[in-house]
Amino acid sequence: MMNMLKRFFSLSLSLLCLTACVNKTIESESFVKYVDPYIGSGGHGHVFVGASVPFGMVQLGPNNVFKGWDWCSGYHFSDSTLTGFAHTHLSGTGIGDYGDILFMPVRVDSIKNKHLSMEEWTALYTHNDEEVKPGYYAIYIDKYNIDVELTATERVGFHKYTYNDDKAPQLIIDLDKGIGWDKYSDGKLEQVDDYTVVGYRYSTGWAKDQRLYFCTKFSQKIEKISPLNVNEKNTVARTFFIDFKDGKELLAKTALSPVSIEGAMSNLTAEVPDWNFMDVRLAAEKSWNRELNSIEVKFNNPSDEVVFYTSMYHTFVFPSLFNDSNGDFPGKDGAVKNTGAENYTVFSLWDTYRALHPLFTITQAQKINGLINTMLEIYKQQGKLPVWHLAGNETNTMVGNHAIPVIVDAYLKGFDGFDAELAFEAIKVSSMLDFRGMNFVKEMGYIPADSLHESVALGLEYAIDDWCVAAMAKKMGKMEDYQYFHERSLAYRNYYDSELRFMRGKLGSGEFRTSFDPVHSKHREDDFCEGNAWQYTWLVPHDPYGLIALFGGDQPFIQKFDSLFTISSELREGASSDISGLIGQYAHGNEPGHHTSYLYAFAGQQWKTAEKVREILRTMYSNAPDGLSGNEDCGQMSAWYVFSSLGFYPVNPANGVYVIGSPAINEAKINLPNDKVFTITAENNSNENIYIQTLELNGKPYKNAFITHRDIMMGGSLKFVMGAEPNKEFGALMENRPQ
Repeated sequence: MMNMLKRFFSLSLSLLCLTACVNKTIESESFVKYVDPYIGSGGHGHVFVGASVPFGMVQLGPNNVFKGWDWCSGYHFSDSTLTGFAHTHLSGTGIGDYGDILFMPVRVDSIKNKHLSMEEWTALYTHNDEEVKPGYYAIYIDKYNIDVELTATERVGFHKYTYNDDKAPQLIIDLDKGIGWDKYSDGKLEQVDDYTVVGYRYSTGWAKDQRLYFCTKFSQKIEKISPLNVNEKNTVARTFFIDFKDGKELLAKTALSPVSIEGAMSNLTAEVPDWNFMDVRLAAEKSWNRELNSIEVKFNNPSDEVVFYTSMYHTFVFPSLFNDSNGDFPGKDGAVKNTGAENYTVFSLWDTYRALHPLFTITQAQKINGLINTMLEIYKQQGKLPVWHLAGNETNTMVGNHAIPVIVDAYLKGFDGFDAELAFEAIKVSSMLDFRGMNFVKEMGYIPADSLHESVALGLEYAIDDWCVAAMAKKMGKMEDYQYFHERSLAYRNYYDSELRFMRGKLGSGEFRTSFDPVHSKHREDDFCEGNAWQYTWLVPHDPYGLIALFGGDQPFIQKFDSLFTISSELREGASSDISGLIGQYAHGNEPGHHTSYLYAFAGQQWKTAEKVREILRTMYSNAPDGLSGNEDCGQMSAWYVFSSLGFYPVNPANGVYVIGSPAINEAKINLPNDKVFTITAENNSNENIYIQTLELNGKPYKNAFITHRDIMMGGSLKFVMGAEPNKEFGALMENRPQ
């Protein structure tokens, strides 16, 4: 007995030493340690919590019992229910989908009549039972006395279950339940040998026709597979109970494929050929560290570094891979395609065109051509560029044609790994389709409010896209197209009421609506999209000077603009839940306002931009589960934080100009392609010293309230000297205002 105790304590000590060494290896010279994946998992952030790698197909993590909108990712920090671990999740969206192929390790001695409902197998947990890091998730399931660890590669989810009662493992695989709108339409699981199951899950929901195939290999021999919950309604099993022959520990490797079971089997062999869980975990951590290393920062407050690197982490989740390791991916016609390059999905473009994709041109330059080529492939298949693409499906969610600014931004910045003529064809065709009000734009110059809901939002977003089409046409020498789309880009003027000084709905008669309340917003039933007139009046990022002219010049514009931030934040009944993060009626929790605080710089008052940007950074982001003021939206909310912390932001999403704000960092080093580095320093920076006193670019005095993409990508240095009093001369002259 004494020898057994000695062996036990010796083994425990060895394991503790091994764990300490592994943790030291993971966190040494690492940025991963600054990431807190819980940030945004509470409140309305809707972020994914679990194990994944940057831009991977697999997002393997826990599911709670779905309780509504705040569970769109499948998980909410306020919850304590665990239904299992699904292999796909969205992050930060306002609609729920995915949640495919759910595993739940259990301990059930007997199953009567082969029935065991999800309600019965669901377990409770506390956050003390969890450990969450980039690429790794662990939890102890007290109900079953099981320790769970999860990690992932791009296409494989790797599970490690330790059954602490020394009995043979048991596992539930559920193909039935998805998240939110996702509903099962067809599925199959079959055993192909003693250690392997394969199958597929088809579902409909936000993505109307999602098809996902899988192959799972277990480390222990399968004893028996029992279908669960087969009854008169469900004659085909959707849930399965697996008994294993023996072994205290069970490893499970599940590869996904959007193409076929054979594709999933090949992905498994290509990415995780052996059973070393720790090696896969370390590789996942390394991949996150590599991406996070693209920008190195120092703040006064270490907590701000956590917010910054967690924001960086969120920007690298989507878009996600949508092809097998050999390049195969499914076409809209069902045929298998292969372009010899990576293919992607989850394009939340109404959100991400504003800052995430411009950020990618700095931090993910090597991926830009692949993302653009994916969009062009989608165009070839569906006859228009993606609007909100999910799992190979066009959802047509939100307003505008916002693949256009993403493509044009890349083209104007010199990315040339795609067919520019095809790209221009795609943006022009997509801009001319009679879809969601475009027929009215072409015929009348505006969208009548009595013909279509969200008419003002549609019209303003289309005008941004049209500016981008014109810019690419001009660069390519297509002057007729330039003139046409330039004129269309000015259509925002048609929604401006010079008497009330708001953007508002205009009827087919040419008159504005007779009743008008600038605070009013009724979700999906008014002239705006998840906003009101106070928020949408400023949505002219492509022509701020034209917007200022509508108000009558700098001073009338500033007078009105100041009011945005000082009036009551009260909203009317029926307002969208997305209108959040309010300062006055400025709503940082939703994307149409993300450029707004930077508009002061165009009116010669850059110091007010500095004030507002710092207030937003301080009040709308924090190191806490509810540390986001609205949906994370696939990286956009976090991209705003990254840009603004560095001291600048892309107001126009496609002209390669970044407007100067107020840096929150003390130091930053942007690691660029070809071993170039752009460094940013902010002397005397503090919570009080938020105003720019002087600015130097590459050691020379710099008076402009903007910096160009070219300036950054050439490498060099930007030095801010900060102070507590506004320097009202900085950026005030017209020649120093943003381009």
